[in-house]
Amino acid sequence: MEFRFCPSCGTPLNSKPSNDNNTRSCPNCNFTHYDHPKPCAGAVIDRNGDILLIRRANEPYKDHWDFPGGFLEPDEHPRDGVKREVFEELNVKVEVRQLIGVYMDHYGNQHDSTLNMYYTCNIIEGSVSPNFEIKEAKWFSLKSIPRKLAFNHAEAVLKDWKKRVHKVDRQF
Repeated sequence: MEFRFCPSCGTPLNSKPSNDNNTRSCPNCNFTHYDHPKPCAGAVIDRNGDILLIRRANEPYKDHWDFPGGFLEPDEHPRDGVKREVFEELNVKVEVRQLIGVYMDHYGNQHDSTLNMYYTCNIIEGSVSPNFEIKEAKWFSLKSIPRKLAFNHAEAVLKDWKKRVHKVDRQF
Protein backbone atom coordinates (compact mmCIF):
# COMPACT_ATOMS: atom_id res chain seq x y z
CA MET A 1 0.00 0.00 0.00
CA GLU A 2 1.35 3.39 -0.93
CA PHE A 3 0.82 5.96 1.84
CA ARG A 4 0.09 9.45 0.53
CA PHE A 5 -1.10 11.12 3.73
CA CYS A 6 0.29 11.03 7.25
CA PRO A 7 -1.76 8.62 9.41
CA SER A 8 -1.00 10.82 12.46
CA CYS A 9 -1.98 14.31 11.27
CA GLY A 10 -3.36 13.94 7.72
CA THR A 11 -0.72 16.10 6.03
CA PRO A 12 0.40 14.92 2.58
CA LEU A 13 3.62 12.95 2.93
CA ASN A 14 6.72 13.96 0.99
CA SER A 15 6.06 13.11 -2.63
CA LYS A 16 9.28 11.16 -3.04
CA PRO A 17 10.78 8.51 -0.80
CA SER A 18 13.85 9.54 1.18
CA ASN A 19 17.39 8.48 0.28
CA ASP A 20 16.96 4.93 1.58
CA ASN A 21 14.04 4.56 -0.89
CA ASN A 22 11.65 2.85 1.52
CA THR A 23 10.47 5.64 3.82
CA ARG A 24 8.24 8.69 3.44
CA SER A 25 8.15 11.42 6.04
CA CYS A 26 5.60 14.01 7.12
CA PRO A 27 6.81 17.62 6.86
CA ASN A 28 4.34 18.67 9.58
CA CYS A 29 4.78 16.20 12.47
CA ASN A 30 7.91 14.29 11.36
CA PHE A 31 6.09 10.94 11.26
CA THR A 32 8.05 8.43 9.19
CA HIS A 33 6.38 5.63 7.24
CA TYR A 34 8.65 2.62 6.66
CA ASP A 35 7.66 0.57 3.65
CA HIS A 36 8.73 -2.89 4.80
CA PRO A 37 7.70 -6.22 3.27
CA LYS A 38 4.49 -7.83 4.53
CA PRO A 39 5.07 -11.34 5.94
CA CYS A 40 3.13 -14.20 4.34
CA ALA A 41 3.02 -17.97 4.77
CA GLY A 42 2.11 -20.57 2.17
CA ALA A 43 1.61 -24.33 2.02
CA VAL A 44 2.73 -26.95 -0.45
CA ILE A 45 0.25 -29.64 0.55
CA ASP A 46 1.50 -33.05 -0.53
CA ARG A 47 -0.45 -36.28 -0.99
CA ASN A 48 1.62 -39.17 -2.34
CA GLY A 49 3.63 -36.86 -4.59
CA ASP A 50 0.68 -34.79 -5.81
CA ILE A 51 0.20 -31.21 -4.63
CA LEU A 52 -2.97 -29.28 -3.89
CA LEU A 53 -3.36 -25.97 -5.70
CA ILE A 54 -6.15 -23.43 -5.51
CA ARG A 55 -7.56 -21.30 -8.33
CA ARG A 56 -7.95 -17.71 -7.18
CA ALA A 57 -11.41 -16.11 -7.39
CA ASN A 58 -10.15 -12.55 -6.87
CA GLU A 59 -7.40 -10.20 -7.97
CA PRO A 60 -4.51 -10.12 -7.95
CA TYR A 61 -4.00 -13.05 -10.31
CA LYS A 62 -7.68 -13.91 -10.61
CA ASP A 63 -8.14 -17.37 -12.23
CA HIS A 64 -4.47 -18.27 -11.73
CA TRP A 65 -3.44 -21.34 -9.76
CA ASP A 66 -1.75 -20.70 -6.43
CA PHE A 67 -0.62 -22.33 -3.22
CA PRO A 68 -2.89 -21.96 -0.18
CA GLY A 69 -1.67 -19.23 2.15
CA GLY A 70 -1.79 -15.55 2.90
CA PHE A 71 -0.75 -12.63 5.06
CA LEU A 72 0.28 -13.22 8.67
CA GLU A 73 -1.59 -11.60 11.55
CA PRO A 74 0.35 -9.34 13.96
CA ASP A 75 2.63 -11.43 16.23
CA GLU A 76 1.66 -14.65 14.43
CA HIS A 77 4.38 -17.24 13.82
CA PRO A 78 4.52 -18.34 10.15
CA ARG A 79 3.89 -22.00 11.08
CA ASP A 80 0.69 -20.96 12.87
CA GLY A 81 -0.23 -18.58 10.05
CA VAL A 82 -0.01 -21.26 7.38
CA LYS A 83 -2.27 -23.55 9.45
CA ARG A 84 -4.80 -20.73 9.91
CA GLU A 85 -4.76 -19.70 6.24
CA VAL A 86 -5.19 -23.28 4.99
CA PHE A 87 -8.10 -23.81 7.37
CA GLU A 88 -9.75 -20.51 6.34
CA GLU A 89 -9.33 -21.22 2.62
CA LEU A 90 -9.92 -24.98 2.47
CA ASN A 91 -11.56 -26.02 5.77
CA VAL A 92 -8.86 -28.62 6.53
CA LYS A 93 -6.27 -28.91 9.27
CA VAL A 94 -2.68 -29.48 8.22
CA GLU A 95 0.49 -30.69 9.85
CA VAL A 96 3.41 -28.41 9.01
CA ARG A 97 6.41 -30.56 8.07
CA GLN A 98 9.35 -28.34 7.14
CA LEU A 99 10.32 -24.98 5.72
CA ILE A 100 10.86 -25.08 1.96
CA GLY A 101 12.24 -21.57 1.63
CA VAL A 102 11.75 -17.83 1.89
CA TYR A 103 10.88 -15.78 -1.20
CA MET A 104 10.52 -12.06 -1.95
CA ASP A 105 7.73 -10.83 -4.21
CA HIS A 106 5.10 -8.11 -4.66
CA TYR A 107 1.36 -8.31 -4.04
CA GLY A 108 -0.86 -6.85 -6.71
CA ASN A 109 0.03 -3.32 -7.69
CA GLN A 110 3.78 -3.79 -7.13
CA HIS A 111 3.70 -1.37 -4.18
CA ASP A 112 3.33 -4.04 -1.50
CA SER A 113 6.53 -6.01 -1.08
CA THR A 114 6.01 -9.45 0.49
CA LEU A 115 8.25 -11.85 2.41
CA ASN A 116 6.84 -15.33 1.72
CA MET A 117 7.66 -18.40 3.82
CA TYR A 118 6.59 -21.76 2.38
CA TYR A 119 6.20 -25.05 4.22
CA THR A 120 5.55 -28.63 3.20
CA CYS A 121 2.28 -29.72 4.78
CA ASN A 122 -0.09 -32.65 4.79
CA ILE A 123 -3.79 -32.78 5.63
CA ILE A 124 -4.52 -34.38 8.99
CA GLU A 125 -8.22 -33.58 9.37
CA GLY A 126 -11.18 -32.65 7.18
CA SER A 127 -12.18 -32.72 3.53
CA VAL A 128 -11.15 -29.97 1.14
CA SER A 129 -13.98 -27.43 0.88
CA PRO A 130 -12.87 -24.13 -0.71
CA ASN A 131 -14.18 -20.83 0.65
CA PHE A 132 -15.47 -17.84 -1.36
CA GLU A 133 -11.93 -16.64 -2.22
CA ILE A 134 -11.21 -19.89 -4.06
CA LYS A 135 -12.81 -20.93 -7.38
CA GLU A 136 -11.60 -24.50 -7.02
CA ALA A 137 -9.00 -26.68 -5.38
CA LYS A 138 -7.40 -29.53 -7.27
CA TRP A 139 -4.64 -32.12 -6.83
CA PHE A 140 -1.91 -32.07 -9.48
CA SER A 141 0.87 -34.50 -10.28
CA LEU A 142 4.31 -33.02 -10.92
CA LYS A 143 3.78 -33.52 -14.65
CA SER A 144 0.37 -31.82 -14.74
CA ILE A 145 1.03 -28.62 -12.75
CA PRO A 146 -0.61 -25.73 -14.66
CA ARG A 147 1.52 -23.06 -16.29
CA LYS A 148 -0.81 -20.25 -15.18
CA LEU A 149 0.56 -19.81 -11.63
CA ALA A 150 0.01 -16.75 -9.46
CA PHE A 151 2.96 -14.65 -8.27
CA ASN A 152 6.51 -14.56 -9.57
CA HIS A 153 7.96 -16.69 -6.77
CA ALA A 154 5.70 -19.72 -7.45
CA GLU A 155 8.16 -21.39 -9.85
CA ALA A 156 10.99 -21.10 -7.29
CA VAL A 157 8.76 -22.65 -4.61
CA LEU A 158 7.99 -25.60 -6.88
CA LYS A 159 11.64 -26.03 -7.82
CA ASP A 160 12.77 -26.01 -4.18
CA TRP A 161 9.94 -28.35 -3.14
CA LYS A 162 10.88 -30.83 -5.89
CA LYS A 163 14.50 -30.82 -4.65
CA ARG A 164 13.35 -31.62 -1.11
CA VAL A 165 10.93 -34.35 -2.20
CA HIS A 166 13.60 -36.21 -4.12
CA LYS A 167 16.33 -35.57 -1.53
CA VAL A 168 14.55 -36.51 1.70
CA ASP A 169 12.94 -39.83 2.58
CA ARG A 170 9.28 -39.47 1.85
CA GLN A 171 7.27 -39.14 5.06
CA PHE A 172 4.05 -37.92 3.54
